Amino acid sequence: MRAWFSRIGAGQPAQAVGQGAWVQPLGAEHATSVDLQMMEQALAQAREAGARGEVPVGAVVYITQTGQVVAQAGNTREATQRATGHAEIDALEAASRALGTWRLDACTLVVTLEPCAMCAGALVQARIGRVVFGAMDPKAGFVGSLGNVLCDERLNHRVRAIGGVRGAESGELLREFFRARRK
Repeated sequence: MRAWFSRIGAGQPAQAVGQGAWVQPLGAEHATSVDLQMMEQALAQAREAGARGEVPVGAVVYITQTGQVVAQAGNTREATQRATGHAEIDALEAASRALGTWRLDACTLVVTLEPCAMCAGALVQARIGRVVFGAMDPKAGFVGSLGNVLCDERLNHRVRAIGGVRGAESGELLREFFRARRK
């Protein structure tokens, strides 16, 4: 098993996905300084989405080697009435248009919330090189919470993931948004 993942449960050895286990992403301490800068931009996208009445999730795609931002997006599901209007999907589509290719293996996606199954699948299909995310999503996250599509050995591409980067701040944005909607 690759070094950037560890098995769920303290002190347990890594186990291949094909053997019935799923693996957790690396912790926030593995984020680079560029990842942290990009998370600030993703948080800005999330705040903008929240101000528009969207669930406050933001994403940025950047070229891993240079740090050049190629796309950024916030959730658009309410405005567009598209079930696929997640920040990750919109950022991937914009990055593919900007770079002229669907293969984004030289890129990193930074997102404020752990990707869901749909978004994780799209990340694998886009051949994204790395994923960095903020808050865990215990109800829908598929990069460690409910499973991990990104490292499933049955698929033709696996993605390195780092989770928990400014996770408390990302989580608080979401809690504030839903608290205000319940009033």
